[in-house]
Amino acid sequence: MWGYVLNNRKTTLRRYLLVAAWPLCEAAIAAATVSAVRRASCGSLSQVGRGQTGGLKQFVKLGEALPGLASGSLRLDSVPLLPSVKDQPERRARLGLLPPAALPDLASDLVKLGVVTGAGGVAAYKVMELLGPAVINHGPAVDEPILRWTEDHQVKRWASVMERLTKIGNTWTTWGAAGTAAAILGVAWPQRRWLPPAALGSALLVDHYVTLALRRRFGRPGPPGSPGGTYPSGGVDRVVFFYGLIAYLLWREFSGSPEGKAWAIGAVAAMSFNEAYSREYLSKHWFTDIVSGLVYGAVLLAPSIAAVRLVAGPAVTAS
Repeated sequence: MWGYVLNNRKTTLRRYLLVAAWPLCEAAIAAATVSAVRRASCGSLSQVGRGQTGGLKQFVKLGEALPGLASGSLRLDSVPLLPSVKDQPERRARLGLLPPAALPDLASDLVKLGVVTGAGGVAAYKVMELLGPAVINHGPAVDEPILRWTEDHQVKRWASVMERLTKIGNTWTTWGAAGTAAAILGVAWPQRRWLPPAALGSALLVDHYVTLALRRRFGRPGPPGSPGGTYPSGGVDRVVFFYGLIAYLLWREFSGSPEGKAWAIGAVAAMSFNEAYSREYLSKHWFTDIVSGLVYGAVLLAPSIAAVRLVAGPAVTAS
């Protein structure tokens, strides 16, 4: 009898340790994000200090030039108070101040965006095609014990919470988020307002068709309770890919700072962990398919970010 009670207590402890893994890992991600933001802030402050030193030098040059200005022997434009006129068009272009006639050709930019994003989809397919045989042939040795252990230690109330949280990776949820972000950013961007909708639309197409191709290529069934969960995990992939791209576009428009980048990466990491954890806790995917989904989403995300950067240039810190 005592052995039964002891085993029951151990099982209960394991169940709640599994539940506690979610807030503990989310807290760890938050702590790492805050640490990264602080480091970025220190770097920004050092750059500001150097900028202030440069400003003092400009005032010294102005003081040296004042006698000449007063006598009329020195012209004002010979004093280097402002950036060179040659540098102004590039700065103004990044801030959306150029007239429409000076904007880049829309067709060529669309071609660049489509080519780079499409090439990223092909590269993602090839990467997952290389990983697929190892996952399918050797994955069950890892997946099946993890599945049995998770199902034996589920807490029904926590499972109902996870059922709600895992919906952030559902197809229509991510597509709705992408559509909303495209509409908002299409209005907010000062120039190339077509770029956020085009980038998110091309991402949607690439993710949809590359994922279908992988499912036809491998056709791996999911766990017994969720046979539709295939290689790689679509829910996890969509969270990394779509929310990662949305975070990047928001960061470009409203921040552009190292601190903003750290916050954006931390938010996407927290959402990705939530999706991976919830899919595993609810036995909607094999464990190796979930890990593969994280890799797949990251491989899709990198070329999409590169495509936006190729068209719009590097991000500029918002003033």
